[in-house]
Amino acid sequence: MFDWLQSLRDHSQLKKIQRQFLEMLADGRHIFDASSNALIGGTDPEVIREDLYTTDQRINRTEQAIRRELVVHGSVHGGAHVPALLVLMSLVKDAERIGDYAKNIFELALARPELGTDAERTALNECKDHVSKLLVRAAGLIESQDEQLAAAYLTESDKLQSLCDEQVGILMVEKGRNVVAAALAYRYFKRVASHAGNVVTSIVMPLDKLDYYPGKPDRDQ
Repeated sequence: MFDWLQSLRDHSQLKKIQRQFLEMLADGRHIFDASSNALIGGTDPEVIREDLYTTDQRINRTEQAIRRELVVHGSVHGGAHVPALLVLMSLVKDAERIGDYAKNIFELALARPELGTDAERTALNECKDHVSKLLVRAAGLIESQDEQLAAAYLTESDKLQSLCDEQVGILMVEKGRNVVAAALAYRYFKRVASHAGNVVTSIVMPLDKLDYYPGKPDRDQ
């Protein structure tokens, strides 16, 4: 879906939009890492509060700026560019939602919750690291537009999301201890991975099937 944008790299406005979108993904990954480290790694949430909310506000401002620029571009260049503009509108919303889930993780960290045994915390931390790496790779794929790597990425992302679902299912039947925080953390990690995956689908799927692709599990998003 980014062939259109790739073919217009000499267009200064579109190059700016692509740069801004990549900045949104980088900011989302930054606050995901910060909030997750506060939840799992013991970082004092208050230490990152100002930076987290400042970065989230920047994500929101960038989303609004991109939308304005897309509307202007569509008005000037007409209907031929509308499909790609719609794709970009969808993608910036996915990037913005990554920031929202990072805030959810931060708010969970504020409660300083119990996250289970050492082994359970280790598993949760490994899941967090995997999601963080997926965020980095999503940005790289948007730049490279490598369809083969994008397809492999989506398969890997789905496996990680399935793992998160499995962990939530296990925790839901636990008795005698509070596992709410761990279940929520896995749920938030899944949602971040899902939104990153939605971004990557733009490389391999047409507009009408954005966020969907062959082999995608039939589960709630």
